[in-house]
Amino acid sequence: MGYLFNLIRIIAPASKVHPAAGEQLEQDVPGKGHIRNHYKIGPKLGQGGFGFVYEGTRCKDGLEVAVKFSVKPPNMPYIRVPGHPEEVPMEVGLTLMANKSSQIIKLLDWEDNKDHYVMVMERPMPSMDLRSFVKLHGERLDEGTARKVMRQAIEAANVCMKSGVFHRDIKMENLLVNQDTMEVKLIDFGCGAQLKKFAYEVFSGTNAYCPPEVTLNGTYYAKPTTVWSLGILLFMMACGYYPTHYDLDLINKKSWTRPGLSQECCQLISACLQSDPQQRINLEKMHLHDWFKVMD
Repeated sequence: MGYLFNLIRIIAPASKVHPAAGEQLEQDVPGKGHIRNHYKIGPKLGQGGFGFVYEGTRCKDGLEVAVKFSVKPPNMPYIRVPGHPEEVPMEVGLTLMANKSSQIIKLLDWEDNKDHYVMVMERPMPSMDLRSFVKLHGERLDEGTARKVMRQAIEAANVCMKSGVFHRDIKMENLLVNQDTMEVKLIDFGCGAQLKKFAYEVFSGTNAYCPPEVTLNGTYYAKPTTVWSLGILLFMMACGYYPTHYDLDLINKKSWTRPGLSQECCQLISACLQSDPQQRINLEKMHLHDWFKVMD
């Protein structure tokens, strides 16, 4: 923790700053063009496996942002992104590739250093992660509110897929909800990978959202895995707890119901959480399910 904390005060003077999402930064020369000179760093917002996220303010206009400092793990992958002459850190590249929808957090600037990289992202206000939002509403959401969140989470997942990005960690903590507008944004591409048609062998993400085929077969595919994650998300929003083995057994038999939930909601949950990935609902067609046809 002390290492990254010090990075906020001393950012490598030889680092490069790369403009993203239309931002035009000053030329990178000594004393200019560095994150530390363009942004004021505030209190810590949170932390993850490889880094920390802080409140920030853009100096030129007072824009409130989030600044993420990430330590580079050994052999950290770099990828090529259209419009960038050099390879970029995987998380940076995936975020840039997916920045095609308001449901994806916008990457404003980024900076690559020898042993860490920095990402500056929009910070919608007032927003909180979905887990905090659900807790604020009594540990579960009514179907109308859950539907608004779910519709946007599905859109974000589909935007990622169309952009060649497999997020791999769609969960409550990685969805921001604007309390005023109910706009939802997907964040944190740190577990992500480039999309491929073939199976993935190494699971990356959160174990609670891991689909059964990873344990059974040792392999998994992008779209069915994403559908499973979205199903867990909907279950937790609607029910207020993680599905038990008993729940999952009934869901797999398509006989699961819950008092207080509509038939359409139960059916969508069952369609997402089938143990056989080939029996799950198609990701591209999820938004067409009858549950989304209900008028709130």
